[in-house]
Amino acid sequence: MARVKGVSDEHAGWLTRAVYAASRRRLRRVPGPVRVTAHNGWVLTAMCGFEMGFERAHHVEERLKVLAEIRAATMVGCPF
Repeated sequence: MARVKGVSDEHAGWLTRAVYAASRRRLRRVPGPVRVTAHNGWVLTAMCGFEMGFERAHHVEERLKVLAEIRAATMVGCPF
């Protein structure tokens, strides 16, 4: 199966570097999907906006949000 290579740190623009830095602060690494999404700045921006909105949603308790994330990842076959 062919895989898309992610944007390396050397080839990243200013927006991508900011996203990589935030990812490293939160996760201590940059996940592969973030590196692949960085090929398109509009998609990267939309993904970041979605994630920030998801984190700031307080209508559902945190435990339930994490369980929903895990279930969704399981359903689509996410490897991590």
